[in-house]
Amino acid sequence: MKPEPTTNVDAYIAEYPESVQSLLTLMRETIKTADPEAEELISYGMPAYKREGILVYFAGCKNHIGFYPTASGIEAFKQELSGYKSSKGSVQFPLDEPLPLELITKIVQFRVAKNLEKVQAKKRS
Repeated sequence: MKPEPTTNVDAYIAEYPESVQSLLTLMRETIKTADPEAEELISYGMPAYKREGILVYFAGCKNHIGFYPTASGIEAFKQELSGYKSSKGSVQFPLDEPLPLELITKIVQFRVAKNLEKVQAKKRS
């Protein structure tokens, strides 16, 4: 029998060992502080934040915290993210290193600005 899918971020974080829970909680708090108006939800089985569209996702993994700020978030901060393993829309923060909280904050705020720009552009057209 398949386990019930996680429906909220508290339950998602609780599924991990305590050492990972603290990192996931820190990631969550950082995102919520960067944009207090963002709506928190579970999407694709992981925590997600949206405001006028998806801002970012994050996930606990075996050896890292996955952070998914979409391709625009990765591209805009390519230089600052160069020390981490990344791909077109994701970056991996190793579990044995401190999370780059300032950088995460900047990326979330960048994604908010991008989503709000899109809304404004639609209103003008």
